[in-house]
Amino acid sequence: MMNTSKIGFIGLGVMGGPMCRNVALKHQGHVIAFDMNDEAFSAIEGTRGERAPSIAKLATEADFVLLSLPGGPQVEAVTAEIALHASPGTTVVDLSTTPVALARQVAASLSAREIHFADAPVARTREAAQRGELSIMVGATQPVFGTIKPILDYMATDVTHGGEVGAGQVLKLVNNMLVFEHVVTLAEMIVLGERAGVKAETLLDAVSKGSGDSFVLRNHGRKAMLPREFPERSFPPEYVLKDIDYVFQLAAETGVPIKAAETVRRYYEMAVEKGLGGRYFPGVIRLVEDGSMSETQA
Repeated sequence: MMNTSKIGFIGLGVMGGPMCRNVALKHQGHVIAFDMNDEAFSAIEGTRGERAPSIAKLATEADFVLLSLPGGPQVEAVTAEIALHASPGTTVVDLSTTPVALARQVAASLSAREIHFADAPVARTREAAQRGELSIMVGATQPVFGTIKPILDYMATDVTHGGEVGAGQVLKLVNNMLVFEHVVTLAEMIVLGERAGVKAETLLDAVSKGSGDSFVLRNHGRKAMLPREFPERSFPPEYVLKDIDYVFQLAAETGVPIKAAETVRRYYEMAVEKGLGGRYFPGVIRLVEDGSMSETQA
């Protein structure tokens, strides 16, 4: 069944494009894709993937519908349209990052139409997406997880079943908040080291050999903050703030104080205010260099 199933993919953006390409290259059955941007379909050139004319047509044909969308509002709107056209028994897999409460709300709405749902947000970089080496965290019933796991394996080397619907988003939000916090802390320490007479490259080399080593140091630190390269069409501060808002929604719902996260959120708000929007979010190191964050002190 899995090898001959029809898979639809909606959203061929920075992460969705390479994810869809891997699905289209590896799946033996029919793969159809939809995006509002004509140029996005270059992601499936040279594959068996085909372009769907509309979400409605895709939802009508697909056994599994994968979503990679900017955030909660888009997921809510697209799943509402899918619900109007998909057949009972269809499975929707949301690879986007959304509020936990929304994932559970969408699951309930689709369930009323006998459509299955899993929240399966992804972690790691665009390069990892291109290589099919993402980490995917899943919230779903065990039967649904069993049916979608082979599809997720097209895109990921690590797939974690966190529990019922919503668990995937919990895991993703925790992961992202830790990354955002670590990027800010590393930015401060790089500038501190430089001002104290140690080159950033030396600092990263030394720390990577000790207990301060991390994924953020080896990737965001070495590849972006060290060369001070913060390209466009990468994850910008605006996207960071969206995810942080979801974290604070969850914190409010659960009654957990997250004081360190409040400081980190202010960094990314300041990044947008200071013209760093639209570029890769480790650019917050510029705020440390120019003393912008001192403006936030009472």
